[in-house]
Amino acid sequence: MGGMKHIWFFGFGFSAQALARRLDRRHWRISGTSRSAEGVQRIAGQGFEGHLFDPLKTIPDDVTHVVSSIPPDASGDPVLRRFATALAVPRDWVAYLSTTGVYGDHGGAWIDENTPLTPNTERGSRRLHAEQAWTGINPQTQHFRLAGIYGPGRNQLLSILDGTAKRVIKPGQFFSRIHVEDIAGILDASIARPLSGRHYNVADDEPAPPQDVVAFAADLLAKPVPPDISFATADLSPMARSFYADSKRVSNQRVKTELGYRFRYPSYREGLRALAQALD
Repeated sequence: MGGMKHIWFFGFGFSAQALARRLDRRHWRISGTSRSAEGVQRIAGQGFEGHLFDPLKTIPDDVTHVVSSIPPDASGDPVLRRFATALAVPRDWVAYLSTTGVYGDHGGAWIDENTPLTPNTERGSRRLHAEQAWTGINPQTQHFRLAGIYGPGRNQLLSILDGTAKRVIKPGQFFSRIHVEDIAGILDASIARPLSGRHYNVADDEPAPPQDVVAFAADLLAKPVPPDISFATADLSPMARSFYADSKRVSNQRVKTELGYRFRYPSYREGLRALAQALD
């Protein structure tokens, strides 16, 4: 399609910014929302168009691509509550950023996009309801189920350096992860090959026990590996503890086969090495 494309981001956080930076501004008009005037200023400071979320009632008619990364609340999806009519309009590409929490716990087994959705946390249940609501409003919505996100400014190297890293041991626990640049790459690949209504797992090649990632980060920095702490006795916030309610290994085959995506950081090792080099 020729001409200028207009992508509209509901929420302009870590993942949204990574995709926005990736897009060629000669061909893209890039708009993002924030709930605060300071957030709008930050968006403008990066060279994009910032909009305050709360007064908005609709989005411009020339928007060709939509991404929402705003989490649902207890009443449902705040984007759909306000913009359902505008979002029902067919567009070139509509993406909802969800979470692998919609699958629930699978005891460390491998899961893919055909695995039954059995969320076992309130957060996962809200996300599943939001996915269903987006599909109900616009059946072309593609859902990207993100694993644990890390990247610049948000990684285990920093928790080692600031002394907050914990090596919590829960036997049989596996987490999947994804570098923020690979999230942006997968979304970009989907823009090039839109498949209406598709669901994609966004996770790297190597799910791993969390304590292995902490130890690897410490070794990279030549710092002592934090001592083991049993999950049963660990001093964790309710949010942190809830993450351990799900153990599964998330397959990424679909983004490779359907979108032709090649991971820049196939595992936490490549990702953390690159982040460590950037710290030097």
